[in-house]
Amino acid sequence: MSQQEHQNKCAVIGVAGGIAAFKICSLVSHLKQQGCEVHVLMTKEAEKFVTPLSFQALSGQKVITDMFTTEYTPEVQHIALAKKADIFVIAPATANIIAKAAHGIADDMLTTVFLAAKCPKLIVPAMNTQMLMNPITQDNLALCRHYGMHVLESDEGYLACGDTGRGRLPEPEEIEDAIQEILCPDKYLQGRKILVTAGPTQEALDPVRYLTNHSTGKMGYALARQARNAGAEVTLVAGPNALADIRGVKMIHTLSAADMAEAVLSRQDDSDVMILAAAVADYTPAYPASEKIHKSEGDLSIACKRTVDILAALGKKKRAGQILIGFSMETEKMAEHTKEKMVKKNCDFIVGNNLKEPGAGFGTDTNRTVIFSKETQTDLGLLSKEDTAAEILKQCLKEN
Repeated sequence: MSQQEHQNKCAVIGVAGGIAAFKICSLVSHLKQQGCEVHVLMTKEAEKFVTPLSFQALSGQKVITDMFTTEYTPEVQHIALAKKADIFVIAPATANIIAKAAHGIADDMLTTVFLAAKCPKLIVPAMNTQMLMNPITQDNLALCRHYGMHVLESDEGYLACGDTGRGRLPEPEEIEDAIQEILCPDKYLQGRKILVTAGPTQEALDPVRYLTNHSTGKMGYALARQARNAGAEVTLVAGPNALADIRGVKMIHTLSAADMAEAVLSRQDDSDVMILAAAVADYTPAYPASEKIHKSEGDLSIACKRTVDILAALGKKKRAGQILIGFSMETEKMAEHTKEKMVKKNCDFIVGNNLKEPGAGFGTDTNRTVIFSKETQTDLGLLSKEDTAAEILKQCLKEN
């Protein structure tokens, strides 16, 4: 699900009585900013931790806490809201609310709407480790899955009770990521294995220094996330970066260009699609020093040698039916250089962009790209990197 597809969706967020309820304020706010219509239902216990007024201010909607109140207009009563919802999320989901969801108990507004809703449902458990791991709770979670509900596993960490273990509520970004995957309307990549590369490489000069570039990995991570959302089995080979691992994606972390080449080339035969968005070093020091290079009088020259051209190597071995998508970042003559690269390296598609254009390049949350094939040229314009990734996948893979 791209950021554009957030718009006009209706998310119902059920907040149960746990200390982690405060984190849901951030989730509600960000969903609203992305264009979602957000309705919050709270248990009486949840009101002890966060006030309904907080969620009302963040969502722009009245918060429903009482099933028998007459304060709300008819269109937000439990059946109407259940019909309107595109997704229903319970977070934090306590052991008590999970038990009710598993067994169809509807004794307050939250559980009543939850039972009436036919939309996809996501349960996000948060509680003490012993409560979570109790066989009764685990059986209830298994029963929820049996009935088609999605369960986002709890994180491990320090808990409010002072214990350390599983039971911590995932961060709001992780919950939103799960919502995006569930709401992705078209699983057109179901059954396909996609290999993606992302980030920079580091080429050691000595134990202290290395050669690298400005890549942050954001574009490659967005491609992996959107491919997962569309149903693909995704492997992400990532160079050094500060981004969190992507849930539901096989992560392989590498350091140098040689490491990345080994990780990618060894997986070519098992991949249906290969998308190379990483900024791999073209050269690496020929003789990296075993000890720190100390400064001295005069200039310093470093002899370098070529690294493996991963895209070209994949292109040479590409079998019938495999799809190879490359990336080309330029500072001049972008179309000319990108087309040459596509032919030379036997790509099916190549995505070009010009670092000097506003909104494109490293470190930004946006990109301005053009997709080239042997027959076509498609300018995607300025989009967020998530939306750019979604469009690249659709343009290159939906009909191929």
